[in-house]
Amino acid sequence: MAVLEKQRVAGRPALRTRGVSLVWRPRYVIVLAIGIAVLVLGMAANIGRGEYPISIPEVLAVLMGGGDSGQQFIVLELRLPRSLTGALVGGALAVAGAITQSIARNPLASPDMIGLTAGASAAAVFVIVLGGGFGAVGGFLASAGLPMAALIGGLVTATLIYGLAWRRGVQGFRLVLVGIGLQAMLLAIVHWLLVVAEVFEAARAYVWLNGSLNARGWEHVLPVSVALAVLLPAAFLLAHVLGALQYGDDTARALGVPVNKARSLLLLVAVGLASVATASAGPIAFVALVAPQIAQRLVGGARPPIGMSLVVGAALTVISDVVARTAFGATELPVGIVTAVLGAPYLLYLLARYGREARA
Repeated sequence: MAVLEKQRVAGRPALRTRGVSLVWRPRYVIVLAIGIAVLVLGMAANIGRGEYPISIPEVLAVLMGGGDSGQQFIVLELRLPRSLTGALVGGALAVAGAITQSIARNPLASPDMIGLTAGASAAAVFVIVLGGGFGAVGGFLASAGLPMAALIGGLVTATLIYGLAWRRGVQGFRLVLVGIGLQAMLLAIVHWLLVVAEVFEAARAYVWLNGSLNARGWEHVLPVSVALAVLLPAAFLLAHVLGALQYGDDTARALGVPVNKARSLLLLVAVGLASVATASAGPIAFVALVAPQIAQRLVGGARPPIGMSLVVGAALTVISDVVARTAFGATELPVGIVTAVLGAPYLLYLLARYGREARA
């Protein structure tokens, strides 16, 4: 049995065994525990809200196996899938954003800013609009399913961005510029589809484009759960090279990092997470942009941390869903509107900060 060896490195205690070395960061552990507690309470509050209100202690009791049969049916069958979908989708978007921001060394380089979610949106609106208006083609696409179309749209867009940005490797600024250009083109396609669509098709497309958790069931929980189970361990395994990549390609190569291979694999993981999340609940805005930056400031690291971003993204989405369901009485808003209201000021803050740094 391996014994952990305690050493001092860079002012922090290190735990080393064989080929594994970990640095003990008490601030990270404390903030992560608080984030998980906020997420659990947010989910309990979200589950308890509805025509048949259930208190947070009763919701927690049902989740632990207690409660009567009525409460168990309401919590486990009707309301838990919605909150779980929100938490998983928010976590997946946040991890995807943490990876793309670290690779590009730019806090603006999130999947919803470089066109990945726009590609998924264009494919989904294409299916919604043509699914009822163009006969055989629409019928075939409709049978393929809206989530599958969004997933394929995100993957195709990511392939285009990566191919157009490739010049003997991928530079972060080129990736962002190509993504912004493709996003503009894809948004134009979305708007054209909405113009030619029938009224009820356009209304359905608008609801999906705003990102909604309404009527989410266990069938929506399963795909994003499987994606996280496969892609999240890959993200943690590949994340060790992000520390070297943040110093630039030349420094990373000097440290022995296969830059292009590592960057390609990390981008593949980020694209998979963002595409599956968008396919499950629509393009929930700004979670991938804001959550990694909040996580980085909470733990005080040099780049967005994967694990903390996961928790912050999940908590942000669930709490936003609580606000969307309860802040306007009987009128329930799509969760994407609340996240956009919260995220837009932060985007303006980032742009203003970079403007000051550029003039300095």
